[in-house]
Amino acid sequence: MNETLKVQGMSCNHCVNSIEESVGNLTGVSAVKVNLSSSEVSVEFDSGQTTLDQIKETIEEQGYDIA
Repeated sequence: MNETLKVQGMSCNHCVNSIEESVGNLTGVSAVKVNLSSSEVSVEFDSGQTTLDQIKETIEEQGYDIA
């Protein structure tokens, strides 16, 4: 499953690394790509192993807001 989320509060490479690492460590996530210029996070994951809500919660725990 592929989802693209609008994420507010990302401004630098630290933000990119923080989100890519935290979301990438979730079970079932196979790819995470952060695009700073468009404020988007694209996630490829197995919906049988993790949910979109878990991914959103993980991003929010890093201090960012889902638009």
